[in-house]
Amino acid sequence: MTGSEGSGRHRIAVVLFNLGGPDKPEAVAPFLFNLFNDPAIIRLPRLMRWCLAKLISRRRAPLAREIYAHLGGSSPLFENTVNQADALTESLNERFGERAEAKTYIAMRYWHPMTEAAVDAVRTFKPDEIILLPLYPQFSTTTTASSFSAWRQCAKKAGLTAVTKAVCCYPTEPAFIEAHAGLIAQELTPGARVLFSAHGLPKKVVAVGDPYVWQVEQTAAAIVAALQARGHEPESIICYQSRVGPLEWVGPSTEEVLEKAGHDHAAIVLVPIAFVSEHSETLVELDITYRELALAAGVKDFVRVPALATNNHFIEALANLVERAHREERKMSGQTVDFRCPAGFAGCSMISAETNK
Repeated sequence: MTGSEGSGRHRIAVVLFNLGGPDKPEAVAPFLFNLFNDPAIIRLPRLMRWCLAKLISRRRAPLAREIYAHLGGSSPLFENTVNQADALTESLNERFGERAEAKTYIAMRYWHPMTEAAVDAVRTFKPDEIILLPLYPQFSTTTTASSFSAWRQCAKKAGLTAVTKAVCCYPTEPAFIEAHAGLIAQELTPGARVLFSAHGLPKKVVAVGDPYVWQVEQTAAAIVAALQARGHEPESIICYQSRVGPLEWVGPSTEEVLEKAGHDHAAIVLVPIAFVSEHSETLVELDITYRELALAAGVKDFVRVPALATNNHFIEALANLVERAHREERKMSGQTVDFRCPAGFAGCSMISAETNK
């Protein structure tokens, strides 16, 4: 992450938000506790949530450690995010030249480096401007909103008062869509089904106005349109993975869709539409668990498209978002891009910000 102290240029701190992941087997249980103790994940009073998070993390830790054992005992998410941060910093400084100096920082929500560490690092940089940029393309109250809330609390406590802008979402950002379409087009064969697999949500979260599912649908539609512009006409289906707990979740599940494809002896191109970095839910859940399920069910061919990682188009998309946020004169708590959710999504940060004016 580059930048020269004392250069006199306008300083921009870009903060990338991501989930985080355990860096060793001993970190699995505390990572899970941090996840389930988040009020955005388990919406119960503090004491009840704490107790339930302790119980769930203790019970789930052995299975989770088995999952991470496939990855050498830890998550690769931090290393992947560092690579994205470095690529974004380089791209931004090429764009800004002598006008501004950009440095990119990482704030993980549930494991190190967590929000407090990112706030301390940004404060040391003494930025003129802070731009918050989630690595969640589609907004949800369970991901982006939770990360933004943690940032506001930590920044206030640390006395970090620089002008702060936030990019809440970018489900149809052109370069982001182009990154997906290019990778998918490389794997498409005649008659193959494209499965857009996204992390699921409980239906009750969606019912109270979380826009995530609607935004996933917008992403999928934009990718299909980009593929059609390339001359492809694939059948496509949106499905949801990673269900946890007894609640009813949005569907169809990725498992159900794969079993149906097996029944039809179809070829599958599986796309992680809401994950931009490789981690346990792509490298284990998709590549191992779902691949085995699909082939056992009779799927003719199974191809998993990689996460966007440092794809040139994806880094371009992130840089475009930062540059537009930088040009935006207003200090905003919601999105700084042209994408807007329709009325009715009470969980949308932009709608809630306007409602509370």
